[in-house]
Amino acid sequence: MKKLKRKQEIVLNIEKVAFGGQGIARMDDFVVLVDNTVPGDRVRVRLRKVRKHYAEAFPVEILEASTLRREAPCKHFGTCGGCKWQNLPYAVQLEFKKAHVLESLEHIGKISPKVLHDVIPSPLIYGYRNKMEFSFSGNRWLTPEELNQPEMKKDFALGFHVPRYFDRVIDIEKCWLQSDLLNHILHFSRKYFRSSGLSVYHLRKHQGILRYLMLRRSFAFGEVMVNVVTSEAIVGPLQEFSNRLIRQFPEVVSVVNNVNARSGQSAVGEEEHLIYGKPTIRERLGDFIFEISANSFFQTNPLQAENLYRIVAEYARLTGKEVVWDMYSGTGSIAVFLSPYARQVRGFELIDSAVRDARRNAALNAVTNCSFVKGDIRMQMKRFRDTPPDVVICDPPRAGMHPEVVALLTRLRPERIVYVSCNPATMARDLAGLIPFYWLEEVQPVDMFPHTHHIESVVRLERK
Repeated sequence: MKKLKRKQEIVLNIEKVAFGGQGIARMDDFVVLVDNTVPGDRVRVRLRKVRKHYAEAFPVEILEASTLRREAPCKHFGTCGGCKWQNLPYAVQLEFKKAHVLESLEHIGKISPKVLHDVIPSPLIYGYRNKMEFSFSGNRWLTPEELNQPEMKKDFALGFHVPRYFDRVIDIEKCWLQSDLLNHILHFSRKYFRSSGLSVYHLRKHQGILRYLMLRRSFAFGEVMVNVVTSEAIVGPLQEFSNRLIRQFPEVVSVVNNVNARSGQSAVGEEEHLIYGKPTIRERLGDFIFEISANSFFQTNPLQAENLYRIVAEYARLTGKEVVWDMYSGTGSIAVFLSPYARQVRGFELIDSAVRDARRNAALNAVTNCSFVKGDIRMQMKRFRDTPPDVVICDPPRAGMHPEVVALLTRLRPERIVYVSCNPATMARDLAGLIPFYWLEEVQPVDMFPHTHHIESVVRLERK
């Protein structure tokens, strides 16, 4: 094979999809990852990056379209980059996700599960998210169609960052992943802030005020929180915004102003000001109610989260006598959900605000057999090793578990481990460290994020 060069154009046949959502083509043993393609496409591509064993490319022309393709409903599809599979039938998406879980287990973890179930589909495939985060920008990205409209202005946008351009934002008219109500609030907010006179934060100069608009909606109660994230407190100016907002949208029960003066791109504020209503909204999972603040982590697909937690409870096989450790317990939703079936649940969490939320949620539901420990999980596991758990629930972040946490689990040897993961690759890596001591009995993929490549998995491990 001739040596490939950056910007070179070649013709490829797309065979599979990678975990990141890109199409995979092969030239002998050399792999090319191609944006915005699906298996069955024959495309002419331009190489963007060339490495020793692989290259990355983007399509210049689709010569033959895959029979899997269909028209995506979203007008921003292909530019936004959020829903890479909206042009695929949902059943096909689920097949790809199951294959990604199996490939990660076999190739990264060198593991063959006894049972890999079919993916549990999401109850909703559009409008399923209860939280969306939009960026303000004074540097709007124009599509090819918009470039031909000389009256189109580029000085304001409220939407999503363009892939690979941290300072360019697509102005989003409608996001199909959130409800119509949140889309109406997004439209109202764009119109208000565009004419408000408030400056937009500049990501290169680190000047300006408006940074993010975060919208949260409760599926169970219909409550909405609007969080305007700024570089400095603007309680006064936001009062007029709030007054107009709640007149038009009575579902809004909370308007807050989070302040993030740091240069890093984060919608989590260092301080918070309540503009209207209450500082939280409520959501229900099963028999339990949870209060969600602006910076709380909570499952973004609550209808599917209830299915996920029922699988966790089923795999834990609790009889009411067990001591359960909930590792990476966050705001305590899994711990509270399991509390009726265990003698005691102890949650371990590093983030102070999450521990406060967890304790509040336990008290809100009159749960008395849950406790939450703040601090580095490795240190806290050693602290409580004299009262070891019968069952451990692990729900780590995308990066997976620290190797020392895996090693400590192999010493504690609980009877059962239920591992919940949003990243098949780090899940496979962590499981490889546990397999010498545990049988991998079954894996249940759960689709929390339709039209994206992301997939949640629940694994049941039984002590050998």
